Order: sequence, then C-alpha cells, then structure tokens
Amino acid sequence: MTTTIGITAASDGINGASWNVVGQTYTPKLLSDNAFTWHADVPADTFVPPHIHPTQDEWIYLLEGNLDVEFGHDKGAPSVHQAGPGDTVRMPMGVAHGIFNRSGKSAKCIFGVAPSRKLYDLFVALDGVTDPAELVRLSALHEVDFLPPPEA
Repeated sequence: MTTTIGITAASDGINGASWNVVGQTYTPKLLSDNAFTWHADVPADTFVPPHIHPTQDEWIYLLEGNLDVEFGHDKGAPSVHQAGPGDTVRMPMGVAHGIFNRSGKSAKCIFGVAPSRKLYDLFVALDGVTDPAELVRLSALHEVDFLPPPEA
C-alpha cells in the first residue's frame, strides 16, 4: 500500500476508523507499507503492558500530559523514563517497553511505527477486546509479543 495524497482531519481517522485498545482511543492518521501513525487518547491509570515489536521501530510524540515508559522488562527490573509535552519517545525494534499513564490526567500523543507490517490489522482485531489472554494471542499473530507478568 502506498500513501495517498490528502489530509486526515484532526477529528477523523483513516476511513473513519477509531479503536478502543486497552482502554485507550486510537485514531489512525497515516498508513503505508513504510509507516503507520495514530493519535492516542490515553486516560489516566491506563497502560500498554510490556511488549516487544520484533519487526518495527516505534515512537511516541507527546502532545499533552505525561507518560512513563519502562524499558527492559525482559532483562529484569525495568528503567523508567518520564515523557511530557513536546517529548519524543524512541522504542527501537526488539526492545521491550511498556507505556503507563500514572499522572492522574489524560494524555494525548501521536504514535508511529516503521515499517507498518501488521499493526493496523492488529488494532482492527483488538478493538474492544478486554480479555488479556485474547489480547496476547491476537498480538502474537500480528508480530507484537507481550511479555509474561512478573513472578510474584
């Protein structure tokens, strides 16, 4: 797929799409074989559990609010990095990361991945899924590997 000429309006998603993924609202803004970007509304106290993209680089550009990004869940205790408005979070392929909104307020940001691979299709499949086991299963089919929870 190639990028088409045009504008995706601030309130719109590609083809009118918008998804509820892990309690967050994702609105796709650009899609091609080379890149996929989406706007995210990240309510307070929501998170994306630690996971790895083995075939994609990922990034977040914070518009409003604050997020904690944890790296290294697969190597023991993660390192926590805090991002605020105007910051860009870089998450290289193959590096475990989790994204947490612990700020008490909602956050708004732009996410992106390159190349797109199967992520758009994953969000279509995950829309409204609340069962953690199903989220993990569907994600693995779309090249996103969630890490097991830490041992108690």
